[in-house]
Amino acid sequence: MNLIRRAANNSDPRSLAIRLRQRRFQLFKRLLQDVPRPAKILDVGGTQQFWEMMGFVNEPDIHITLLNLYPVQTKYPNFTSVVGDGTDLKQFGDGEFDVVFSNSVIEHVGTFANQQRMAQEIQRVGKRYFVQTPNFYFPIEPHFLFPGFHWLPIKARVWLVTHFSLGWYRKMDDVTAAQRAVQSIRLLTKAEMRKLFPGAKIHCERFLLLGKSFIAYHWGDDSK
Repeated sequence: MNLIRRAANNSDPRSLAIRLRQRRFQLFKRLLQDVPRPAKILDVGGTQQFWEMMGFVNEPDIHITLLNLYPVQTKYPNFTSVVGDGTDLKQFGDGEFDVVFSNSVIEHVGTFANQQRMAQEIQRVGKRYFVQTPNFYFPIEPHFLFPGFHWLPIKARVWLVTHFSLGWYRKMDDVTAAQRAVQSIRLLTKAEMRKLFPGAKIHCERFLLLGKSFIAYHWGDDSK
């Protein structure tokens, strides 16, 4: 399990997780070349640290708005932090952003109905979008880092969380808190991503020939 945890560490630039993110980001940068400048990007659920690790902070003609449930630190003039809910972007107008970006967030909003609301809002406020999420059918659950965890019944998952520290979650003594943690994550299938983003191309990222995650992206009339 320690080996899996090291490979999945999003804070270690040498980890497998970061290398996969960097490869994913190369696709995003290629697409971004066709976006007129100056450009406005909304990152739903993002952090400045992510953009730093991708080497994408000193871009004077690109402004990045980080939207989270709480304020996050920013130190670059082209970054802004705002508080909001990805399922209800009421503070933004239709097509307000040139690109909406979201990395491993949509699986955290709870129910499929909430995921639908988030997807609809992303498509409403963005002229283009780039949304990544883990694949439900990949055998290692990316948050609890336990093989097949997400395929187990909820009661079995709650039992595991209340008896062991798993992945990024320490063992929980409170059953209600454990159930809330388990149900707060809903991984998506490719078919569900197509339903959420019907106008998008769905790119499958692979690891050891297995589909690890999906990227739904739509680049307006000039979709690649």
